Amino acid sequence: MSTVREEQLNLEIPESQANTRLQQLFDWFRGTTSEPLYDRVLFVLAMSLLAFGFIMVTSASLPTAERLTGNPFHFAIRHGVYIVISLVIMLATLRIPTQSWNLHSGKLLLIGLMMLLLVLIIGHEVNGSQRWIKVGPITIQSAEMAKLFFCIYMASYLSRREDEVREAAKGFIKPLFLLFIAAVLLLMQPDFGTVVVLSATTVAMLFLAGARLWQFFAVFLTCVLALILLIIVEPYRMQRLLTFLEPEKDPFGAGYQLMQSLIAFGQGQFSGAGLGNSIQKLQYLPEAHTDFIMAVIAEELGFLGVLAVIATVLMLVWRALVIGRRCLMLEQRYGGYLAYGISVWFSIQAFVNIGVASGALPTKGLTLPMVSYGGNSLIVSALAVGLLLRIDHERRMTGRKVAPRGGAE
Repeated sequence: MSTVREEQLNLEIPESQANTRLQQLFDWFRGTTSEPLYDRVLFVLAMSLLAFGFIMVTSASLPTAERLTGNPFHFAIRHGVYIVISLVIMLATLRIPTQSWNLHSGKLLLIGLMMLLLVLIIGHEVNGSQRWIKVGPITIQSAEMAKLFFCIYMASYLSRREDEVREAAKGFIKPLFLLFIAAVLLLMQPDFGTVVVLSATTVAMLFLAGARLWQFFAVFLTCVLALILLIIVEPYRMQRLLTFLEPEKDPFGAGYQLMQSLIAFGQGQFSGAGLGNSIQKLQYLPEAHTDFIMAVIAEELGFLGVLAVIATVLMLVWRALVIGRRCLMLEQRYGGYLAYGISVWFSIQAFVNIGVASGALPTKGLTLPMVSYGGNSLIVSALAVGLLLRIDHERRMTGRKVAPRGGAE
């Protein structure tokens, strides 16, 4: 008789726990709990960008998809699948303690560097760039993973060597040596845009960790001089710079893409031509649903649409900075520096993407985080948002009393 009661008890406890977890999840989404477990603002901002990106990718890709595949919704369906995968990965990331990322940061950095090396050996070439590794139907862009893994390692390094970074030159130089290795591998693809984002993120994280001002300016000046040298020694980079300065001199050649993007911005005016009414996406503007999706947004939704996207991205970056600052105040240094790194990475990449589309920066192949079409970029961005939510969750749980299973104090 006692055995039967024990079996019944064992079956009832998991059901009670499952109901409690489910109720907590519903309470979190409804906002009824007094102390939310995650940053709801960050979550809503990320979901808003994903939903908006799906709408704009669908609108921008219809003509291209019909011409290439005969199915106007080809890219929209694929992007929807990428979003579902991204959400699953984001939820899975919420279950992984940040300490696990910290412990394996060195291995992840090594994997990232090995992927950058591997793409040079067996990589798939598109438009003169060898940036993708094909594994059956799956295409992996190693640079996207390298950016995330480098941020994870930098956060671990700064949390362990914070005093050394502030007081000794060697603490400042060590991560720059790793950055140099990654930059060389990226330039061999070539992927100049990722080098810019990775360099800016690394230097910014060192500065936020308290590196001396003269060291910061010395590295900043060195990076600027190196970028200038890289532009000078490569004819195609110099051509892009000259085209950026005067695209109207070659409107049907090197300056074609930028001119079509500027036309889209001009046609959008203040309120836009209306969703789905872009003319430039009708085979005029190349890469309309990927790198130049902001041009389609500007044409269809106008200045108001562009302003809304920029404001949403800035708010997401601001929430990440707030999370980082609050973690550092509680001495959670790894989570704090990782949140800082992700915020800088997102802001720099968004700045470059929008700057390129609007003609403020030379042409670079970088996506708009959480918006542009591209499975690798979307999945890695969602993983980064999941890390931010997990970091904030652990901060909120610090010091909170855990009630026993029975619910009594």
